[in-house]
Amino acid sequence: MGEYLVALDQGTSSSRALLFDRQARLLGSHSIGFALHYPQPGWVEVDPMTLWATQLECLRVVLDRAGVAPDQIHALGISNQRETVVAWDRRSGQPLGPAIVWQCRRSADACANWREQGLEPAIRARTGLLLDAYFSATKMRWMLEHWPAARALAARGELCLGTVDSWLIWQLSGGAEHVCDASNASRTLLYNLDLGDFDPWLLACFDIPVSALPTVRDSSGVIAHTSPEVCGARIPITGVAGDQQAALFGQACLKPGMAKNTYGTGCFLLMNSGPQPVVSQHGLLSTVAWRIGGVSTYALEGSVFVAGALIQWLRDELGLLRDSAESAALANSVADSAGVHLVPAFVGLGAPWWDSEARGLICGLTRGSTRAHIVRAALESVAFQSADLLAAMEADLGAPLAELRVDGGMCSNDFLMQCQADLLDRPVSRPAQRESTAFGAALLAGLGSGVWGSLDELSDFWQLERRFTATIGTEQRRAQRHGWHQAVARARHLST
Repeated sequence: MGEYLVALDQGTSSSRALLFDRQARLLGSHSIGFALHYPQPGWVEVDPMTLWATQLECLRVVLDRAGVAPDQIHALGISNQRETVVAWDRRSGQPLGPAIVWQCRRSADACANWREQGLEPAIRARTGLLLDAYFSATKMRWMLEHWPAARALAARGELCLGTVDSWLIWQLSGGAEHVCDASNASRTLLYNLDLGDFDPWLLACFDIPVSALPTVRDSSGVIAHTSPEVCGARIPITGVAGDQQAALFGQACLKPGMAKNTYGTGCFLLMNSGPQPVVSQHGLLSTVAWRIGGVSTYALEGSVFVAGALIQWLRDELGLLRDSAESAALANSVADSAGVHLVPAFVGLGAPWWDSEARGLICGLTRGSTRAHIVRAALESVAFQSADLLAAMEADLGAPLAELRVDGGMCSNDFLMQCQADLLDRPVSRPAQRESTAFGAALLAGLGSGVWGSLDELSDFWQLERRFTATIGTEQRRAQRHGWHQAVARARHLST
């Protein structure tokens, strides 16, 4: 048996590979960033071959640096950006066009038409999701309508449509396997939570051929094998999950009521809701957290579409920052935002608003406003949006959250974490192992390959690095959130 576990973490703007030992200790990592493309307002896409090439290069580099041969790898796990869709030719393996990224809004008009037809209640009852351009089926339908090659291949049964996990597994297996895991499948708008598979009625609604879709498998267990020609050895792929579900697993939120928030390109707040999906009354989503041994664990989820991407925008487009790390010091250089609010609705607003027409807004400016006020307002906006999500989540479950566990690149920002604790009035706990997404993929792979025998063994791997607690009172918190909600209302009004 190999001595190591490898996690591939394919994200929105970078690919990573991480090497772990059998004690779940991180031994090495490598990351490669890449550019997204914005061909029209609201459109977001990326070259599928870039996703694959950068991911394969990361795998090779991390093994080479550690002096580890491919046949020393016991198992491989995958976490991936969700909802992003790739279409490719089953015979040649060549993509038919760019991958349509989860942030892309090109299918928003089609969603509005489906809502007008009264389809949303039935779709939500089956999937736990809203009828929104965010999800994969709407992007698949767009591809079939706008790419003649996709229609022709579909007619011959030679089209593959898949989320990023299925694209990577196809490549890793040398084209032998077209599969995905249940957590990714549950983000497509085609997966019936009760059936545990793609739903014939949903396939008919979106007119998507089942022959093009991957086979749904468990999140932990033997899912596929890598091709020796591609990876240098036949390595079992024994853990796969969408990035946010993988982070929930990596944060050891293994019991109902435990929650984590990932601060990355976007923010994603997930709470383990146990063996049954919860029907949200506040615009949240019900999704498969993971499926192990054929049994699903579910989660409630809320998404902030723009978080880290906002800081990148301040840096790259507005020139207000030299680098992202400067944001915390700049925010702390002023006592408050001086009434400035920034609503980063660049691609609409997610939960609990679900307003695809809302647009970004900076308000409350005066002649005394400085770049420090704007940067502070930007960081605060991430915390405000996450606080709105948690309030909705607690209302759905009817119980307060005891602790929020955090991860992602932005969780290193102490200003943001303190702001989050202040707005939530809940402890915000940052783990020693910050790579929760890849860590979750590695834990799923280790569990699925027999390195660990049960979920109970995994909880001990989570270790606290720092806990942030609230430093402001109830009235100040209420006033701050009131000002934020007024700014959100203005941003939504821009669409009318």
